[in-house]
Amino acid sequence: MSEDRINKDPLLGGLDGMRARQTWEGAPEKMNAGGDGQAASETEPVPEDSAQAPEAFSAEEVQTAEEEARRIAQELHREAVKTGNTEKEIEVPRTESSERRKKKAHEEDEKEKKQGGLGKEIFEWVKIIVSAALIAFVLNTFIIANSEVPSGSMENTIMTGDRVIGSRLSYRFEDPKRGDIAIFRFPDNEKIYYVKRIIGLPGETVDIVDGKVYINGSDEPLDERYIREPMIPEAPMHFEVPENSYFMMGDNRNYSMDARRWENTYVKREKIIAKVLFRYFPKPGILK
Repeated sequence: MSEDRINKDPLLGGLDGMRARQTWEGAPEKMNAGGDGQAASETEPVPEDSAQAPEAFSAEEVQTAEEEARRIAQELHREAVKTGNTEKEIEVPRTESSERRKKKAHEEDEKEKKQGGLGKEIFEWVKIIVSAALIAFVLNTFIIANSEVPSGSMENTIMTGDRVIGSRLSYRFEDPKRGDIAIFRFPDNEKIYYVKRIIGLPGETVDIVDGKVYINGSDEPLDERYIREPMIPEAPMHFEVPENSYFMMGDNRNYSMDARRWENTYVKREKIIAKVLFRYFPKPGILK
């Protein structure tokens, strides 16, 4: 083995030297000793006519030497890394320990679980929102009617800006009654919802004389405790309610644009949307 190779890679020099029965630093003493346990000298020649041949190394000794060589190579590699002077001949492959692999696998599993959990959570929120929207649609279409009163025509029963809830089911099972507060489509513009009180029923006559309301020519006026104040007397008015139609008036009679002033005086049965049950904003309460 050349001296340059030994200087470049001490590990190779150690192994080759061992095989040539040379001594080298860091090797077990037994490896540098002869058969009788004494150290061999590099300068002491072996007699050519010696009757006993040099003793060969056992498999156990070779294994021990190789393990020691690997340890020395690792130490040399660590030193080279520290100094930044690494060489391919002494590089030691790095392998992940089983603990590290388990930890890495666990972290990847946790990451996948988090990603799956986030997707599941988003899906659950979407289901809740869609369900809520569906419930609201069914309620507003088939069960309740939500309306805001923009004027004072129903004061003091319903104040300006009050929000009310009406039952769509009420008039599916019974006919509207006199005195009911109803939500309906305004006859002059059916895109608009109005809230008024039912006064005249189908087939009835309604007379307004001296600020009083008379039904079917009765001598007694209606008992209207719900109106805000007595009506200001006007010229007598007479109305004949058609079949399947209703006559509506506001509780604030002196400031109500109701059936008395409409171009299309009567509200058809199918245009009545719901019976108003209660006010929910700003001051909750049952309405009568």
